[in-house]
Amino acid sequence: MHRLIYVLAPILALLLPSISWGGAQAYAPLSASVQAALSEAVSDQAVPFLAFETEREARAWLDAMSRKLAKRMPNRRAREEFLVTVHYEAKRAGLDPQLVLGVIQVESNFRKYAVSSAGARGYMQVMPFWVKLIGTRRHNLFHLRTNLRYGCMILRHYLDMEKGNLFRALGRYNGSLGQAEYPNLVVRAWQTDWHYPARTVGSVQGRAS
Repeated sequence: MHRLIYVLAPILALLLPSISWGGAQAYAPLSASVQAALSEAVSDQAVPFLAFETEREARAWLDAMSRKLAKRMPNRRAREEFLVTVHYEAKRAGLDPQLVLGVIQVESNFRKYAVSSAGARGYMQVMPFWVKLIGTRRHNLFHLRTNLRYGCMILRHYLDMEKGNLFRALGRYNGSLGQAEYPNLVVRAWQTDWHYPARTVGSVQGRAS
């Protein structure tokens, strides 16, 4: 069982919507078992935390990522809440948090209220049909944790669908399956802009399969 290392208060500031040129996931019917598993995953209400073995490791990661993100998110409190939530939701879905940061950078450039020309919303550019498919009417894709939770679980779903092939999973996530540009941009951002070599513990309990 992981220790609850770091918890931060909610972001209160509201921003105006902005346009994103990220792609969009394509609607596809899900099997009943997959739909049920994803629905259970997005309904989780546990408090986000950094999944590290010690507080020192957690603080080191948070400080390192916070420095990288400072120019895009000047408010430290909002920035740290964002990073804690990214780390929790990524680990819970069995994803590398640095990969998720790379996806967010390419999809929305860390704009909470980004909207693509296809209607994808928020940090991870989630298409609204996912809320009808696996969520509930109260789920707001511009809400920090809701958006990250959906985005991480959708990427996990595509990775499982593609048997771990990240290139194809990223293509599905962006709606550009078979094209190299988007996966290459994400991998470059992941390995260059968000690289972090420190050891972290495994996935958070509760990952949907």
